Amino acid sequence: MKKAVVIGGGNVAETVHVPYYQERAEIDLAAVVGRDAGRTEAFARKNRIPRFYTDADEMFAAEKPDLVSVCTPNRFHFELVMKALEHGCDVLCEKPPAMSAGEALQMHQAAEAAGAVLAYNFHHRFADDVRILKEKIAEGMLGDVYVTKIQATRRSGIPGWGYFNDKEMQGGGPLMDLGIHMLDAALYALGFPEVRRVTAKMYQKIGRKKSSGSFGTWDPEAFTVEDSFFAFIELKNDGLLQLETSFALNMKEDAVMNVSFYGDEAGAELFPAHIHTDSDGKLVSLYQKEKADTDRHRKSMEAFVDKCLGHDVMIVDSGQGYTIQKIVEALYQSAEKGECISL
Repeated sequence: MKKAVVIGGGNVAETVHVPYYQERAEIDLAAVVGRDAGRTEAFARKNRIPRFYTDADEMFAAEKPDLVSVCTPNRFHFELVMKALEHGCDVLCEKPPAMSAGEALQMHQAAEAAGAVLAYNFHHRFADDVRILKEKIAEGMLGDVYVTKIQATRRSGIPGWGYFNDKEMQGGGPLMDLGIHMLDAALYALGFPEVRRVTAKMYQKIGRKKSSGSFGTWDPEAFTVEDSFFAFIELKNDGLLQLETSFALNMKEDAVMNVSFYGDEAGAELFPAHIHTDSDGKLVSLYQKEKADTDRHRKSMEAFVDKCLGHDVMIVDSGQGYTIQKIVEALYQSAEKGECISL
């Protein structure tokens, strides 16, 4: 039996981490940690968690957990992951890994030195669709994949809760929250090709002039992140990734979360997995999945727990987390400086 604790009593903790730990017979979910005593106690009672703490150091000393889920605002990821690793814990941290590439590198090095599992919850890559396309790409069904288009866009999806609109707490807007997910899924499917340079533009056009949308209300004066972000990511193999992500954008669809792959033999869509080509002007389907796999969060949690129990399974490991964070940091630098950034 391994003892688990959850740090951060928000939505993702309540809907993903807590229920999964509680259904695994090998896991004892012992405690939750939060900054506000009243809210954390209420969270513990509601979710049948035996104990609660408002101080992480006190929790580590009292509980001595084996597994830790870090579900806090991004600003606190680095401190809490490092603290958990220092106490000999395996860690599952929500995305993004940290606020900077430097922090993500230190987290990776600390996990390696400790021989600990450090995984990040980029759950979309755990969909069967991603696994299938990764295999088909590796087999050469698409030929040379030279352009990949990443979309993680919402028409009217500025969050009306939490700290998602606060740059100081989150480090950024839709790129940090949405785009980073599809970027990971795309790079994983492609086998993590090396990046040569990036060019990006970001905008704050809607979040400061409106105060309500599909995801509730917010204070325009306190909206300090970008509301849309666009980028070109050039690969060392001469491939190109195009990235579009937004909280708010005057597009037709309510939301798009998908990746398109364009090869010289065939093209593909990620969700649901669909591979297609052209034959004398006619579209030909080479592979088609009827529905996208929606059981992604559960599979990500399962992989983390199984890895901690000694099974040889795929996780989003600390090295890959650092790679993703390094690309995201370069994208923000390019957008802020108005110039191309080489990696």
